[in-house]
Amino acid sequence: MTGFIQITDTHIVSPGALAYGRSDTAEALRRAVETINAKRPLWDGIDCAIVTGDLTDHGTPEEYAHFLSIMKDLTLPWLAIPGNHDQRGPMREALAEASWMPRKGPIQWVRDFGPFSVIGLDTLLEGAHHGMLCDEGMAFLDTTLSALGDHPVILVTHHPFMHVGIPAMDADNLRNGAAVIARLEAHPGPVRMVSGHVHRAVTGQLGRVTCQVSPATCHAVLTDHRAGQPPELVLEPGAVTIHSWIDQPGAGLVSDVIPTGVFPGPWLFED
Repeated sequence: MTGFIQITDTHIVSPGALAYGRSDTAEALRRAVETINAKRPLWDGIDCAIVTGDLTDHGTPEEYAHFLSIMKDLTLPWLAIPGNHDQRGPMREALAEASWMPRKGPIQWVRDFGPFSVIGLDTLLEGAHHGMLCDEGMAFLDTTLSALGDHPVILVTHHPFMHVGIPAMDADNLRNGAAVIARLEAHPGPVRMVSGHVHRAVTGQLGRVTCQVSPATCHAVLTDHRAGQPPELVLEPGAVTIHSWIDQPGAGLVSDVIPTGVFPGPWLFED
């Protein structure tokens, strides 16, 4: 078994501040790091974490420094892609020593996990809440998919393309995602698209592409299906997601949402 942990939408702000005046995102990320470190011995084959965007809330150097001061305690190596709350310049500068960080252009990469590969794409359109994959990103996707042949592919983005039923969030998804889905559908191997942005756990299907949105470490977005309503945050428990490649009974990716924090148990079911 092999796989990775997805951490998303950490929204770190300046030390001592609360995001939106209510959400202690730094404490939420510390709790996520502590949960991963404590439970990692139970998770077979998990050898890295992937942060799928919105590392910070405003993309400032101070916020990236705060983010890194918390992530330094994670006992796993990690990779990241930007979200709409990030800024490429400060993010690249803060993570310049990371082996996966490109020196210029979109922040995108590919990582081989053996039975599958993960492609990380940069959907940040600076100054906008919605996402766009630029021409360079689309070319990178084409080249990488071609090089992978029929190898199973997990595509990670910040912005999802599928609608989740929350109109305010659906309006800010990946605007040119249809072209991305078309490329995944044409890939001869198994495919999945894993995203963040919505701060909820939602799964759907677009053609043959399973699309999955993972919950944030911090606050959630209220599930409100009414048209014309602004997005609202709720202080639901944070979570991370384990994505594991399991060979039996049929090879594929299995995802498990893990609430962060300390809870009573575990106990055997037998008295």
